Amino acid sequence: MISFRAGPGAIAHIREQGLKPADVAAIPAGAGGPKGLALVPLDKLLYREWLPRDGTPIEMLGASVGAWRMAALAQRDPLAALDRLVHTYVHDQNYAAKPSPAEVAAACRRIAGAVLGDRPLLPRDGISLTVITSRARGPLAGAESKLAFARATLSNAVARERLAAHLERVLFVAGPPGFMREPFDAFGLVTVPLGEHNAEDALLASGTIPLLCAPVRDIAGAPPGNYWDGALVDYHLLLPYPRLAPGRDRRRIVLYPHFNDHVTPGWLDKHLPWRKAPRGHPWLEDMLLIAPSPAFLARLPNGKLPDRQDFYRYGPDHAARIRAWERAIGECERFAEAVLRWLERPDPSLLRPI
Repeated sequence: MISFRAGPGAIAHIREQGLKPADVAAIPAGAGGPKGLALVPLDKLLYREWLPRDGTPIEMLGASVGAWRMAALAQRDPLAALDRLVHTYVHDQNYAAKPSPAEVAAACRRIAGAVLGDRPLLPRDGISLTVITSRARGPLAGAESKLAFARATLSNAVARERLAAHLERVLFVAGPPGFMREPFDAFGLVTVPLGEHNAEDALLASGTIPLLCAPVRDIAGAPPGNYWDGALVDYHLLLPYPRLAPGRDRRRIVLYPHFNDHVTPGWLDKHLPWRKAPRGHPWLEDMLLIAPSPAFLARLPNGKLPDRQDFYRYGPDHAARIRAWERAIGECERFAEAVLRWLERPDPSLLRPI
């Protein structure tokens, strides 16, 4: 039912000391559209049953649907926020055959608003929340055409660093400063305080897929320009986790509930086999990645997690899509319960290298 992957530091720690909630320093949440809904039952169970409630410092960071999940999980009433996210995401995306970018943007804004629930975004004590976005720059600044993004895609295929001529990493942060305070690659690093004045726009921008959705322009408090999906730069959040401050006499584990058993750096890398699943990366030293197994996925509707292709698969039959997605999310409650049982009594023999 579960695929466990871990870096060598995480494997050694679990073998020698087990795993306690206070060992976890960060929870990343990658992009993936509707697939992210499958992890919401685990998000809720982690909050109810496992994560510390005493203000122990923990960083929650995400891109796209991962940003929406973490923005909900970081709140003072995360269960209600996660319920709002799932309901709006599932029920309020009943598109026409060919929706315009403005229509998709309006639907995504409703989802971002549902995560916030018409309230200021106030993380719980000790939690740092980071919402990842991509700001267009260079040749892509002010350009929304297929040609402009084709050029960016070609640049990325030559070398990931070349994509940085088109996109800049902009982080919106609430709570204590996180581990990403200084630039660490060619994409740079701009940090903007996340608050009531820009939270909805930041969340919307983090999930704004180019060409399918209109960009978010000139977010309050951030550099001017067009903002796009954070996944363009940080798809599955291959980030410098060794910068996390170590705890006293213990490692700081990166607990990563995911829907794949690998970490792809950028959205445009998922079609490049040599970049899709890097192994043994030093930034993954202390990561524990937990994902549904292929056998579990085979039992879900259509033998897979919900994904964007379902909008085409079901077409105007929105009720059938909603039923399939709700059934898949319900099945993933069993996955969440199995993960919790393992976290309470971790079996190191099930861990495989990431």
